[in-house]
Amino acid sequence: MALFYIVVALSAFLLFLVQPIIAKQILPWFGGSAAVWTTSLVFFQTALLAGYFYADLGTRKLSVAKLSKVHIAFALLSLLLLPIIPGASWRPSGEEAPMLRILLLLVVVIGVPYVLLSTTSPLVQSWFARTYPGRDPYRLFAVSNAASLLALIGYPFLLEPNAGTRMQALIWSGLFVVFVIALCILAFKMGKSAPQVLVNVASEAVASEGVVPAAQISGFTGLAKPDVLAWLGLSATGAMLLMSVTNHLSHNIPSVPLMWIIPLTIYLFTFILTFDGRGWYARVAFVGPSVAAIAIMGWLLIDKDYQFDLPVHAVIFSIGLFVGCMVCHGELVAAKPPAAQLTRFYLCVSVGGAIGSALVGVLAPLVLPGFYEMAISLVCLALVVLWMSHRFGRTEMQFAAVCVVGGALALTYLQVTRDRENTLSASRNFYGALKVKAYGTEDEDDYFLRLVHGAILHGEQYTSDKWRDKPTTYYTPTSGLGLITTAKLAEKKGLRLGMIGLGVGTYAAYGREGDRIRFYEIDPEVVRVAEDDFYYLEESAARIEIALGDARLNLEREKPQQFDVLAVDAFSGDSIPTHLITHEAIALYLRHIATDGVVAFHVSNRFLDLPPVLEALARAHALAAVMIEDPAQEDNGLHSSSTWVLIARNNDAFKALAGKVAALPIQPSWRIWTDDYNNLVQVLKNPK
Repeated sequence: MALFYIVVALSAFLLFLVQPIIAKQILPWFGGSAAVWTTSLVFFQTALLAGYFYADLGTRKLSVAKLSKVHIAFALLSLLLLPIIPGASWRPSGEEAPMLRILLLLVVVIGVPYVLLSTTSPLVQSWFARTYPGRDPYRLFAVSNAASLLALIGYPFLLEPNAGTRMQALIWSGLFVVFVIALCILAFKMGKSAPQVLVNVASEAVASEGVVPAAQISGFTGLAKPDVLAWLGLSATGAMLLMSVTNHLSHNIPSVPLMWIIPLTIYLFTFILTFDGRGWYARVAFVGPSVAAIAIMGWLLIDKDYQFDLPVHAVIFSIGLFVGCMVCHGELVAAKPPAAQLTRFYLCVSVGGAIGSALVGVLAPLVLPGFYEMAISLVCLALVVLWMSHRFGRTEMQFAAVCVVGGALALTYLQVTRDRENTLSASRNFYGALKVKAYGTEDEDDYFLRLVHGAILHGEQYTSDKWRDKPTTYYTPTSGLGLITTAKLAEKKGLRLGMIGLGVGTYAAYGREGDRIRFYEIDPEVVRVAEDDFYYLEESAARIEIALGDARLNLEREKPQQFDVLAVDAFSGDSIPTHLITHEAIALYLRHIATDGVVAFHVSNRFLDLPPVLEALARAHALAAVMIEDPAQEDNGLHSSSTWVLIARNNDAFKALAGKVAALPIQPSWRIWTDDYNNLVQVLKNPK
């Protein structure tokens, strides 16, 4: 019996440990976008479906002896894919569809090992039911989820801080070899001794008030259509909540694995509690909290006072995810079939999970102009509450549930209406949602256009002749970038300027006749908006060049550009993608700046304290580094507060800035950030 538990636990541990490991490896190749994780989740859910389909088909069509031989061959084949380290050939050139590129990469690099791992829980539970017909095989599912939870908790706090991404992949690959050996031993034993007929043991009733299993199926064939639809709908809603909460918490903050893992951990924890069989879920106890969760989460979607309060959103949406998934997964347990239909049940659950993840991770970016999937998920959860109250059989509960559905629909409408205020155009793709908003009175001096990415300002421009050509927001003459650029303009003609991150093209306002400004932008939609809706690029006197694709990859391919100033302002939500502030990145920038050139990093954000990281990197390269903080100016509508860190080969580059610079805070004795290692958890700011 111990071997069953070891194989199931080890497979689940590896199944969920590989998710942040592989996603973090490929994150820099796609601009550090939070969509890398949600796209990866779509693959994980779909691969899980493939594994469950294999387990269901194999147990129904093959004898245990034949299936064990097939499975051993499958396991040995998966070893050929080790180690799970994507080759450089997978790096995008900038012209590919990033979502398809990521999915194909994951299929080739970890597809076979991942599917093998995903088959283990349902297949081994089926073997367990044959070997121990008097025991509940569903308890192994709780063991599986507990091991998954251990992997997710261990990654950000133990593995990530102490090992680079390559070493993480090698450690995982070594543990996978151990798993394959244990699995082959178990499969060999089953092929020799397992009963070929599965005894039909009725599923136990859940020890919760008012909960009776809905699937009392006699015989081994045939499933009630309502039960199958319930399995699909409940699992899909749970997956939608997981994906939507993850999106909500990460699309305006750094793509840090901790923020991926918290929602996934909660999602798994609800599986553990509900499938444990000890009555953790009871309808009567979760009706009220589910109603409150829908109302509070919906309100935060439209409330502006707490829009950027990460602790509030993290706590409320985490609690809401827990309550919602407890309802979905608790009802799944109430509807589980006898052990004879175990693999078919898990197959349906995985189909629902794949549907829910695809709706949020694939369909939503294609059809929704904004981040509305969270509101839609709340509507789906409200419908589950309505369905649950109907099964509960109380008129007052049904009436309350109808009100909840109506309220969720109203909150969705309010969110869409709020987003459309002052909006001239809206679009969305893999890299996020963009809105062009208009403020002030048209044809007056106070009229301006603003580009918003998610909820983050990415530039604005006044349209009147008075201020039309003036740099605004973080690029005004008093900002760190403005000061160093103005100093360079005074020194010589024919400047060569570079900017990583286009925004609305504000930096082009500094260009003169004979200057050249080269922008690096990964999102083609940003390029379209800057060219079609704003005027900085069109009206700049300088020669404007735009390189589409990830800046690191483009700079690696290009000959030295000899930039006098290279600005790094590639925001992904509210933070610079980490692959742009590593030891290797600094070396690359040095190759592209002139002897007296300056690299300027825009580090203004709410969540990360990045100046100490840059100070340590400058020290490691024996470079000079200063910080310029430009506070808000209440009487200046063109200006936004900003913090810039300037790095150069020596302090001579900063002579013209005397009296305006400050020393950077010294980083504690942490490891230098490299392409292989970074730890965003260490630099998270304390909430105020």
